[in-house]
Amino acid sequence: MSENTKIPETPEREQKKSESSDTEQEHDPQFAPIITLPEVHVSTNEENEIEFLKLRAKLYRFDSKSQPPEWKERGTGELKVLQHKEKHTFRIVMRRDKTLKVCANHFIMPWMELKPSDTNEKAFIYNVLADFADEETKSECLAVKFATIDNATLFKSKFEDAKNILKSSEKEEISTNGSTESLNGKQSEEENDTSDVVTKLSKLEVTEDQSQAGVIEVKASQETASNEDASVKKNE
Repeated sequence: MSENTKIPETPEREQKKSESSDTEQEHDPQFAPIITLPEVHVSTNEENEIEFLKLRAKLYRFDSKSQPPEWKERGTGELKVLQHKEKHTFRIVMRRDKTLKVCANHFIMPWMELKPSDTNEKAFIYNVLADFADEETKSECLAVKFATIDNATLFKSKFEDAKNILKSSEKEEISTNGSTESLNGKQSEEENDTSDVVTKLSKLEVTEDQSQAGVIEVKASQETASNEDASVKKNE
């Protein structure tokens, strides 16, 4: 009998193997957690804002300090234009894919202009005075590129809408606060004028007192001189 020949399994052994495999498959261990961790609410600082626009884009920044100066990629992800519910301000927020790290976080201002790229019709270039994406706030020259021309056109349209809303709100503030500001300006001017008059009057009084004192001193000196002359004549 060779070594490679297998001994046939008995029915009893086959039954035991099948029972053990069934018990292994049915076994479902459950382990109670050692520590129960409470749910933590993570704030995105977007709770008080309305989503004005959301598009996928790729963001670049112009590095003027590199040799030679060049465009560097900041990230690819969802670009959002958010409007504050109470302040009615607009800002652009963009997070990178997977890491969700912020690569753009800045306000839209009425003076900002989107300039189309010379090399790509799906990209725009604009300047920002204060971008809060990094720990240090700094001015940036940014370029944003979209997947399609339609998305680029939609972004430009929403960007201009946000600027127009900001301009109209500024005009309303000027119209409502302009009269009060003019009144406050007039009051401050009148107060300054009265204070100037008071100071001038005080100076005039001082000069008058000084002039009167000078006249009195001159008269006193003249009287003393005449008395001295009279005494000299008597002695003679």
